[in-house]
Order: sequence, then structure tokens, then C-alpha cells
Amino acid sequence: MRLAQECLGDIVLVDVAKGLAQGKVYDLEDACSILKFNYQVSGTDDIQAIAGSDIIVMTAGLARKPGMTREDLLARNAQILKDVCLNIKKLAPKAILIVVTNPLDVMTYLAIKYTGFPANRVIGMGSSLDASRFANLISKELKISPEAIEACVIGAHGEAMLPLPRFTNVKGVTLEEFLDDKKISELVKKTVERGKEIVALLGSGSAYFAPSAAIASLVKIIAKDEKKTQGVCAYLNGEYGVKDVCIGVPCRLGKNGIEEIIELELSAAEKTSFLDSAESLKKQYKDTP
Repeated sequence: MRLAQECLGDIVLVDVAKGLAQGKVYDLEDACSILKFNYQVSGTDDIQAIAGSDIIVMTAGLARKPGMTREDLLARNAQILKDVCLNIKKLAPKAILIVVTNPLDVMTYLAIKYTGFPANRVIGMGSSLDASRFANLISKELKISPEAIEACVIGAHGEAMLPLPRFTNVKGVTLEEFLDDKKISELVKKTVERGKEIVALLGSGSAYFAPSAAIASLVKIIAKDEKKTQGVCAYLNGEYGVKDVCIGVPCRLGKNGIEEIIELELSAAEKTSFLDSAESLKKQYKDTP
């Protein structure tokens, strides 16, 4: 719905469950008259429909269920991702791929491996969502509009993320000028645990509205070649002293995908935490097919 309302181009929904994508499309189409938008959406269970796509958003995969270990989820989703990526490689070899499947950083790394695409054309949606959550919590604490906040989060998407107060600005002034260390630490902890908190409250499923907003924002920046800087999961090959890892960092995005990786000047403590986050991801790579 968010992408359709941006009217960026034709949208194709593909789902392996027969009839599901088509049913969603009918529902979306029926909203056109009310919303006064003339978007074009189609739906199918046939992966061939992605042929020639410019941008592909990968959400395929299982959600973690009770009793399922992280290793189980990793192995199952890696196989699902591999099957889809091989089709993308064949059917849309020039596409930019945005990965949403969890565990996100590892799946982004595997998507590069399975498609063989240049690293700049495979992007993980992670840090953009994390930064939005950090900004929201700051806005509630300071009782100001989230529009006034530019939040910065790097690292792995999940409990190893690293919100950066030094690089987070409120009306152009660093967050540290507004709050003391104790309060900032509380907000950082809440940000790290936000996704898990939402899952617990819902009982089943996970966050939808904020992730969809983050995805639509990335697609819009790329489709319109806006050259904006956004936190995403990107492949590092020496940046930040890290090699052969996909992890969240600020990047300048445009029609070519990731057009520049922005290297922040991290403090010794920040760099140590970032490197620890990267090392934890490397260990997970060994557990994938």
C-alpha cells in the first residue's frame, strides 16, 4: 500500500501460497477510488512475473516460532532465500535487491552470494528501522516532533545493534546536550529491545507498519535517485576496519543502490562494540549452507 501510494511504477506481488497475492491485489485495487490514486498492482504465485524488475523487495521466509532455535530459523530461511535469489539472478539480473528476511544481516550477505550481484545492488533494510525506533523514543522523552530528530544506529539488526547518541541530533544539536548519560542509556536499551517487545505484545507475528515505512522509504530514494543518506545493511570490504561482512552503516543511496558508504569517526568504545557485532555475524555465516 505504501509503495502503491507513492505511484513509483508498476508493482507485482509474488507469494508461493496460491491465491494470496491475487487476493491482496484485489483489496489494494478496491482502495484506489477512495484514495484517489491510480496505482497499478498485480499478484501471482508465479515467480516468472518478476522478470525485468528494477527493484525487488525480498520478504520471503519464516517467522521464528515457539521452540524454534535461531539456528533452525537461519537454516530454513537460508534455503528459502537461496531458491528465490537464483530466480532473481535469472529473471531480473539488473535489479536492485532489498532484503527484509530475518536474520537480516546474514540473509543480506547470503543474497549477495546467491545472486552474484555487485554488493552495491544488495541492500538490507535494518538500520533505517532501528534509527526510526530510536528517534520515536527520543521524541516521546523530549516531547517534541520526531521530524526534529536525526537518529543514528549502526551494527547488526537485532540485539547487537549500536544506537549512537553522539551522532544523533535534535534540531541540529547532539542528543547529549538534551539528556544525561543515564537517560540516554535507558533509551538505547529500549531501542534495542523494541522489536522483541512488539512481538511479545502481539502474541503472534511481528512489527509491520514501521518496517513497511522503512522499505518504502528505501525504494523511493532509489527509484527517484534522491542521493539521500540512510542507515542500511551494506557489504563492507575494509570500511570501519571490517571485511566480508554485511552490517548496518549509513550509506548514500541512489539509482545505483549503495553509492557511498559513510564512515563515521567512532570512539574507541563505539568501534569495539561495532567490531564485536561484526564478529558475531561472521560466526553465523559458518552455520549457513
